Amino acid sequence: KLFRLKPLDSAGPSCRDYPRVIRRSASGAGSEGTPPSPVDRFRPRVAMPHYPEEIEYSEKYADDKYEYRHVILTKAIAKDMYRITACKRLLEEKEWRSLGVQQSYGWVHYEIHRPEPHILLFRRLLGTDPGTGKALAQQQQQQQQQQ
Repeated sequence: KLFRLKPLDSAGPSCRDYPRVIRRSASGAGSEGTPPSPVDRFRPRVAMPHYPEEIEYSEKYADDKYEYRHVILTKAIAKDMYRITACKRLLEEKEWRSLGVQQSYGWVHYEIHRPEPHILLFRRLLGTDPGTGKALAQQQQQQQQQQ
C-alpha cells in the first residue's frame, strides 16, 4: 500500500496564522514576522553590561576590617584595561591611575568579578589616611620607631 499525503484544507494552520512577533537570537538581534523558536523560550536572556558615559564611582561601604568601593569604567577605558591585563591579573595603582581612575591614596584593586570585568573592585584598611595611603596602625608604628 502506498501512503498518500493528504492536502491541507483551507482551515488548517499556516505560518501566516501566527501573530506577528519579533524573534530574538542570543545576540539580541531579531527578525519580524517569524514565529518564535521553541528553543528561544529556554535560552537564557543575557543582559548587556552597563557602560557609563564617564567613569562612575560608588559610595564607600565597609566591614570590620576594610572599606570598599567599586568603579565602573567606560567602554573605551575598559578596552584599554583589557589590553593591559587581558583580565588575568589585578591592576597596580600606577595602571589604574593611568586609565583615568581618580581616588585618594591607599586603595588597592583586590578582585576581578568575571561576569563584569569592567567594574573594578577596590578596598583599603579602615583608618587609612587618604593623603598618604598608609593605615593608622602603620603610621603609629613609624612614629614609635622614630622616637
